[in-house]
Formats: sequence, structure tokens, C-alpha cells
Amino acid sequence: MVSGMAADRPIKIAPSILSADFARLGEEVRAIDEAGCDYVHIDVMDGHFVPNITIGPGVVKALRPHSAKTFDTHLMVAPVDPFIAAFADAGSDIITVHAEAGPHLDRTLQLIRGLGKRAGVSLNPGTPVDAVAWVLDKIDLILVMSVNPGFGGQSFIESTPEKIRRLKSLVGDRDIEIEVDGGIEPGTARQVVEAGATVLVAGTSVFKSKTRPEYGAAMAALRGL
Repeated sequence: MVSGMAADRPIKIAPSILSADFARLGEEVRAIDEAGCDYVHIDVMDGHFVPNITIGPGVVKALRPHSAKTFDTHLMVAPVDPFIAAFADAGSDIITVHAEAGPHLDRTLQLIRGLGKRAGVSLNPGTPVDAVAWVLDKIDLILVMSVNPGFGGQSFIESTPEKIRRLKSLVGDRDIEIEVDGGIEPGTARQVVEAGATVLVAGTSVFKSKTRPEYGAAMAALRGL
């Protein structure tokens, strides 16, 4: 059972609306809000950095009135800097960019924070944790991809917990959240929380029932309640 705590932080659940019913997206966001989510995870894919296309800032803006919860916007976009202001204006609270998406990560993080948003960096499975070593002073969240980004419903990469442990050691006592995305269900949730994760992104495991009353139960299972 997941302890509910990692590094003295309560575990946060961030359902990924990539797995929601896109025809009823506002209703789906309200449903996960009412069911007790901590963050609303918004996967933005450009068909270039990753092999899929999802949503843009206009959709984020349209969803913003449906929940006061933190909008956790994950930009799988390259180049990313030209789009950051638009997603900030649309209502994103956390803007996460990929360490692999551009040559000037420090500058990108300064841009995000300069717009008054929390800054996140995502690491693909093949990217070492050292990629963030020299920008830790500008990061609020690090997102560890436990699948290769681009599609929902993939299997969890088994080396992820060890990567999280190394990242936790690198972060030390800094106030940085460690988020994990990909193949998260109760069993893998336990593994990553024990390794040091504090935020769990879950798409399929929350939305698979397609019955909104069960969303809360799915999130509780991830927390180990």
C-alpha cells in the first residue's frame, strides 16, 4: 500500500485529461475536480517533438472556468519558447517543458517564472537526471517520464524508480516536486512513491471506467487510501 507520503509531502494526484472524453472535456475537468484531484494535468503535443497532436492554448483557456484546481500544463513541444506566453495567458499554473526541447533551458525557465508561473522540466526516459543539475534554482517541479511521450496507455518503464531515487538525491532538500507520468496504477504508484515521487500523473487508470463516480475511487487507490 502506498504510504500517502514521500519526502514529508502528501501525495498529489494529477489526472491526465488526455484520457478523458474530449467531447465532454469541461464536464470531465469538473468531475475530477469534484472527485478530489490535486492538479489537472494537460498534455500538449505538437506532432513534431512527439508523434501526436492534442490541444492548444485556446482549449486550456476554455477549460479554465471549469476548475480552480492547479492547471499542470506539460508542453511536449519544440521549439517551446514561442508558445509559453500563450499557455500562461490561458490560465496554466505550472508550465513544464522538456529538457530535450531546446538549447537554452535556463532561459526558458526564466521566461516561465517571469510570467508568474511555476516552472517544470520533464525528462524523457533516455535523458539522465544530470540534465537539470545546473538549473535546480529555477525549477519548481521535475516530471519524470515513465513511458516515451506521445501516447496514453503505454506500459511503465521498469527502470523509472531508480531514476527517481537518483533525482531525489540530486534535488536534496530543495522545494521541488517530483512528478511521474506514464503507466501509473496502484502497483507502480507504490514503486515511484517509495523512490521519492510526490505527484502522480494518471490518465488511463483514472478515466478507464468512463463512469464519473468511480474517478474518486481510482484516485484514492493511487494514494493508497
